[in-house]
Amino acid sequence: MQFSERRARFNRRVTNPLFLPISGWLPLWSIIEHVGRRSGKTYRTPVSMFRTDDGVAVLLVYGPNRDWVKNLQATGGGRVTLYGKTFDVTDPRIVPTGEAVRALKTPWRQLLGSAGVESALLLTRA
Repeated sequence: MQFSERRARFNRRVTNPLFLPISGWLPLWSIIEHVGRRSGKTYRTPVSMFRTDDGVAVLLVYGPNRDWVKNLQATGGGRVTLYGKTFDVTDPRIVPTGEAVRALKTPWRQLLGSAGVESALLLTRA
């Protein structure tokens, strides 16, 4: 198992449950709500999310093959909580990080442009 896969598993089991109560209220700690493709169960996953002009961007630090990304793609969207506001999002699309960074506002554009993450998820606010 690769290091990034082990880190993702650790975060899912240890870090995420610790940060879920404060996620959605603090910068860099947001919540994406999605419905499982097979289970139909609603999940809440803490992610680092950033505003764009028409929605939000999420850097895919662990790559695009995460279950929560696949769930959003399968259902066409979900809900996010960002800075204490909850709203629906649609049209999930994976793009190169450079494209997503251009949609971000300052100072995130400069900071995340050099993050070394290959892809990002863009979601449109419904």
